[in-house]
This record gives sequence, C-alpha cells and structure tokens, in this order.
Amino acid sequence: MKISLLGYMGSGKTTVGEKLAEALQLEFIDLDQKIETNQNKSIVKIFTELGQIKFRKIEKQSLTEILERSNNFVLATGGGTPAYYNNIEQLNQHTDSIYLRTPIPELLQRLSQEKTNRPLLAHLNEEQLSEFVAKHLFERREFYEKAKNTVDTKNKSIQEITDEIIRLLLPT
Repeated sequence: MKISLLGYMGSGKTTVGEKLAEALQLEFIDLDQKIETNQNKSIVKIFTELGQIKFRKIEKQSLTEILERSNNFVLATGGGTPAYYNNIEQLNQHTDSIYLRTPIPELLQRLSQEKTNRPLLAHLNEEQLSEFVAKHLFERREFYEKAKNTVDTKNKSIQEITDEIIRLLLPT
C-alpha cells in the first residue's frame, strides 16, 4: 500500500503521516526531508540559492524516485507539490492520495505559532499571514481536490484523523 498525504502547510501531513505509517507498519517518507537530505541543504536555502523553478525540478525528481519504489510507504508531500508539473496525476496513479482539508482559521492558528520555524512566513504579521494563506490555498485547492480521497481535519485529533484514513483505505 502506497499512501500520499496532500494539503497546505500546517494541515498535519507530517504528523498524521508518521502516526499512520506507524499504525500500518509502513515506511514514512517526508518529501521535504528527503530533498534536504539529497541536496544537503534546507528547503529555504535551496529556494534562496537556486530559486523556485530549480527547487520544483528537484522536488519533481525526488517525487518520481519515491513513487517508482516497489515498497509500500506513507508519503507526506510538500504543500505545493501537487500544484506543479503533473505531480497530482503521478500521485493519483501510484498512491492512494488523501487531501487533509483544514479550515483557514485552524491553519492560521497553527502557522502563527510555527512562524519562526517557517522562514517563508516569519516576516509576515497576522493580517499578511491571513492574506498569504488565503491566496495560496485558493491557488492550490483545485490540485488538492483532485486527490482520490479527502479527510476533513477540523477539530479532530491526530489519532481521529489517522483512524479515519485507516477506515477509508481498509474498510472492514
């Protein structure tokens, strides 16, 4: 079983992915961490030094390598991954893709608490953050919604989301 988790930053892809992989006894892969390991640089440094276009090419190559693996896994994609190249089609072809749909107020609450860990957001005040998230989510939503499955995360714990995904993929 190959599972991919899609959604905006702060939607819980990594946290849910780790829990889901543990519950299903599968390998967990975080696409951004894989890119950082392969490039020996942080995502922020890659963006800064090479630019977004080069980053997206590196991301596409890393994604393709992961999707061509024969072993099973749970993959947490980057927030923008589905919106570039034919990534969403590749994810749907090779995995059970799941969009973790999270309401903007929840995203803002999580992201405002994590701004220091997210250099793309660190310089934004609360109003700018709200505009930034709303704009990006509007642009990316059409790609997220192409996922095979959608799980609403509103007011749910990590365990509840994980259990819902398991029920969705492994109905009794």
